[in-house]
Amino acid sequence: MTKILPFHAIRPTRDKAHLVGTMPYYTYKKNVLEAKLEHNPFTFLHVLNPEYHSTVKTPPNSVERFSNIRKKFEEFIRDKIFIQDEKPCLYLYRQTKDGHEYLGLIGGASVDQYLSGHIKKHEETITTREETFSLYLNTVKFHAEPVLLFHEKHESLSALLDAISQHRPEYEFTSAEKIKHEIWLIENPEAIEQIQSYYKQIPDVYIADGHHRCASSAHYTTHLNNKAKEEQNHFLAYFISEDRMFIQDYNRLVSDLGNLSDDDFMNAVRKNFSVEVSDLSNARPASHHHLAMYMNQIWYKLIPKQNLLDDNQPVASLDTAILTDLLLNPVLGINDLKIDRRIDFISGNKGLEGIQNAVDSEKFKVGFALYPVSVAQLKRVADEQLIMPPKSTWIEPKLRSGLTIYPLD
Repeated sequence: MTKILPFHAIRPTRDKAHLVGTMPYYTYKKNVLEAKLEHNPFTFLHVLNPEYHSTVKTPPNSVERFSNIRKKFEEFIRDKIFIQDEKPCLYLYRQTKDGHEYLGLIGGASVDQYLSGHIKKHEETITTREETFSLYLNTVKFHAEPVLLFHEKHESLSALLDAISQHRPEYEFTSAEKIKHEIWLIENPEAIEQIQSYYKQIPDVYIADGHHRCASSAHYTTHLNNKAKEEQNHFLAYFISEDRMFIQDYNRLVSDLGNLSDDDFMNAVRKNFSVEVSDLSNARPASHHHLAMYMNQIWYKLIPKQNLLDDNQPVASLDTAILTDLLLNPVLGINDLKIDRRIDFISGNKGLEGIQNAVDSEKFKVGFALYPVSVAQLKRVADEQLIMPPKSTWIEPKLRSGLTIYPLD
């Protein structure tokens, strides 16, 4: 059974929601971030960057910096930019982007279920990042960006959420990124109880995005020494049915060929792949184990030789692993995608054109396009308690910070 907890969200007033909600600050280019901070006094970025207008700067990731975030957050409450719901609610949230609709529920996810493995992961986390974010939570006392969790489709739950979405939402706005956002408050106790009963019928949930936030929440709760209140034993999450989620490819860019000439590189690639010259219009991988490569203004289709594949292995059979194991590592000497500076990543929503433009800029020598990881592949890796290669998936929706804040105090 899966638990979902209603909570008293701290959230922007209806007239300011479109100004408050923001993408994570690290996703903005420096000039865009500065422009938003300069021209929008209501953006949640001011809470996350409380020293923007100050000449006194505290060290990043310090208690002093986190304390200033808390003070700025309290200032937003005093200025009535934020209100808090009197009744515990679940929050139905829909994003509409590029023709895709993402509809799911914002609520509290159980730390106990994360620790027991009911909330399943497919990525490793870095201990130092866990400790930093745990310190952050202990100081600021709120969650601002939901973890993205997905689960198998539940017909009755989906029908109920669709029915609720027919009513007028509390928030409805379109962001500058051309994404429509709608949020409905579910405060009726009977409706909440019905939703919770449906989730009890869902056996497992999986982390799509937010592994470090899950781990840090568990770290924070564990260090309360069994004195955690119910709200502190949960973290902010967005629950979405797997059929409403969208997994895109996450592609690779490599800056150079090391000591290899172009001819030597192509000869080495042909040892493990069949290679066919293509073009932009038909190079996109059409199925699993079909890859594309772009170099010297030429697209190639790459298909790994069958005797080198083992689809019985959940991780080794992923195209992200195949590219590393059969090309990046043995040919280019790239064996750790987390730290090698020669490799970069580009999301599938940039298309093949994004890869082509990056290579043509001469910042990169070669680019690779992959077929997206499927929901079944992701679940198989998580079910067997294995870890995916870095940057294997680009999953939509990408959630906003500051729209439904989960208080811990």
